[in-house]
Amino acid sequence: MKAARLFPALVLLLGCCSALAELRVPAFTAYLDPDANGAKVGKEGVTGWTNPQQTVMWFGEFKAAGKVEVSVVMRLPKDAVWQWRLTALRKPPFLLDEISQMEATGTDVKVTGTGEAMTVKFGEFNITSPGYVIISLWPREHPPHPTADILELVLDGPAVKDAHFNLKERRNAASVHLSYQTPKDAKVDAFYCEVTAVDDPVATYYMATGWNRGYFGMQVNSATERRIIFSVWDGGSEAKDRSKVADENRTKLVAKGEGVSAGDFGNEGTGGHSHLVYPWKTGETQRFVVTAKPADETHTVYSGYWFHPEKKQWMLISSWNAPQTGGWLKGLYSFSENFGGSNGHIRRKALYGSQWLRTDDGQWHEVTEASFSHDGTGQEDRLDRFMGVENGRFFLSHGGFVPGFTKYGEKFTRPATGTPPVLQLPAP
Repeated sequence: MKAARLFPALVLLLGCCSALAELRVPAFTAYLDPDANGAKVGKEGVTGWTNPQQTVMWFGEFKAAGKVEVSVVMRLPKDAVWQWRLTALRKPPFLLDEISQMEATGTDVKVTGTGEAMTVKFGEFNITSPGYVIISLWPREHPPHPTADILELVLDGPAVKDAHFNLKERRNAASVHLSYQTPKDAKVDAFYCEVTAVDDPVATYYMATGWNRGYFGMQVNSATERRIIFSVWDGGSEAKDRSKVADENRTKLVAKGEGVSAGDFGNEGTGGHSHLVYPWKTGETQRFVVTAKPADETHTVYSGYWFHPEKKQWMLISSWNAPQTGGWLKGLYSFSENFGGSNGHIRRKALYGSQWLRTDDGQWHEVTEASFSHDGTGQEDRLDRFMGVENGRFFLSHGGFVPGFTKYGEKFTRPATGTPPVLQLPAP
C-alpha cells in the first residue's frame, strides 16, 4: 500500500478518564481500505470479514479537544485469537485516500473470541485540537482462515461532546447542485456548460446540463469504464417501473449518435436513457449542450450534444420526443453525485464553467450566478459539501471529510468571459 502523509496529532495515553459522554457509531457507517468492497457492510455492520489485509475506517469531526476512550464491539469465532491495532489520526485538510498502517501511532490489543458480541477496549487518545479524525482498525495477527464481524465503534470522554459522525446506513457523500439564475419568462432553446473533473473516484456522476426534464453529463462507472450520459424523463408519471408507463406518456427515441446505446431507465422516475462509453480524461474540459425544439403543443424534442475531444467536433448523443410538461428549457442546473456508498469517503470535485443559454431569437446570454443546494444526506449526516469559485469557474466538492461547508442556498458569482460558444451541431 502506498504510504500517505499522516498527521499523528492524537497521542495514545495510558490510564483512563471518567466518561462524560458516549457516542456509539454503527459499523455500517464505516469504510474499507484498500478494497472498498472487500467485506459486506450492511445493517449488521461489517460482517464476513475474511481478508486480514483490510482496514475498517470511521471518519468523524471532533468539535472539542480532550480525551476520548475508544472501544469496538466485535464478534469473533470461539477461541480464535486475534491481535488488533487501532489508530486515531487527525485527518489532513487535503484528500487522504490511502493510509500507511505501519506508520500509524496506535495501540495493540489481543482478543480471544467467544462466538458472541464482545466489547474490546483500546484505551484513551488525546484529541489535541478540533477537526476530522480517522479511526482505523485492522488485525496485526490472526488465526488461519480468519473471519470477523465488526459491529460498533464506542467513543467516551470529554472530547466526544458535540462530535459529529454519520450514524445512518447510507455512506454516500451528499449530492450537491448548482442552480442557475436565468431570465424570467425566457424561451430557452439551448443550454451550454463545460465541466472539468478534478477527482475521479468510481461511482461519480458529474452532471453538466440539467433541466426540468432531463440531465446530461459524464460518469465514472468502474476502474476501466467511463460514460457520457444523456437521459430524458417520461411525462405525467411517477412510476419506478417503465413498463407501467402509458404509451402516451413515454419519451421516445428520435435519433442517436454513432456508438451510443439507448434504452430505458427507472427507479428515480422513468424515461429514456442513452450513453456513450468513452474514456474522458480527468483535468480535461468536457463541453455539453442540450437543445429544446417544441414539436407541437404537447411534445418537445430534446437533444444532447457533446464535443468529442479527439475528433474536435460536436456529436449527437441522442434526441428524444418528450410528451406533456416539456417546452423550452427550464430549471437549469448542474450537480455532482456519488451513486455508490462504498467509497463515499473519497472526495469528488469538479469545475463548472462557462455557462450560456440561448433564447429562441438566437441570442446567447451568459450565466454568471449560481446557488448551492444539496440532498437530504447533506442536511445533517454529511457536512463535507461545498460550492465556490475557483479559476473563474464554479466548483462543487463533496466527500473527503474535509472541514467547513457551504450553506444551503448560498449564492456565488463567477467572472464573465464574454465569449459565447460557437456551435456547429449535426442534425438530430
